[in-house]
Amino acid sequence: MKISAIVPLYNKRDTIEKAIDSITGQALKPVEIIVVNDGSTDGSESVVEAMGVEELRLVTQENAGVSAARNRGVREAGCDWVAFLDGDDEWLPGFLATIADMHEKFPGFDLYATSYLSGDHLGNRSEIPLERIPFAGDCGILDNYFEVASYSAPPIWSSALCIRKEALLAIGGFPGGVRAGEDLMTWARLAARKFPVYSLQPGAIFWKDKAHTYEDRPKRVPDQDDPVGKALEELKCDAGMTTPFIDRYIALWHKMRASVYLRLGMKKRAFKEALTSLRHDPFNAKVMAYMLLCVLPKPLIGKVFQRFGQ
Repeated sequence: MKISAIVPLYNKRDTIEKAIDSITGQALKPVEIIVVNDGSTDGSESVVEAMGVEELRLVTQENAGVSAARNRGVREAGCDWVAFLDGDDEWLPGFLATIADMHEKFPGFDLYATSYLSGDHLGNRSEIPLERIPFAGDCGILDNYFEVASYSAPPIWSSALCIRKEALLAIGGFPGGVRAGEDLMTWARLAARKFPVYSLQPGAIFWKDKAHTYEDRPKRVPDQDDPVGKALEELKCDAGMTTPFIDRYIALWHKMRASVYLRLGMKKRAFKEALTSLRHDPFNAKVMAYMLLCVLPKPLIGKVFQRFGQ
């Protein structure tokens, strides 16, 4: 199994060296490392160049967003398999070896992924909660992806997976022009086509900033026209598609949007997203609580999220 490692890079000067070190430190080395500098303005590309990694190729483009950077990396990749790592995250040393082992045990699939650790800005790490895993043992076929994703932390994450290049290109790659959720949309499309293979052994660390841990406001306003929500509705309506738990998964997406709008103080939009979520999952108590939060003063809403999280 020959793998190209792809790193989308935008203004990660303080973390990119550590990210690349986690690639070169793999027990199973990738054939190549492609860093796509997406118009960084903080000198991130200079840090990459100074590392002098022989198998690394730096590609520079004007800023076009993470989807465009990942897609550019896929086009540049020489291997049939691509694995992504964001410039502020890390692979654990055995990640690619775990991917290769799953590929050997379960050939013929398009997406291999592992669990991951969640890290905060203080350096603390914890395993993500996973519910309703359908197999026994450390790894197996995730034939109920939408169910697991609806009841757990996101099981599939962009820096803890490996995809067959051909399968990614078949769905058009990562969607452009999406502010948030472009990766979630991509995994849903892939999982709807063919089941992922999954390992419960954490393979990477997702380092979260204060916005992710509710200590700061979200940095981005959700897309008002919601291309991710529309794409998920299209998946649900595809001819002949009978995917259990797709409604609950769509409800979760709108719940996430309601959460962000609430934390930004945009209560009317939050209320609308909560209503949409309840149409797909009518008995979700947390979404009902979001609707009640919409009548509270903005500072109090922020304190509630800091105390209880999403």
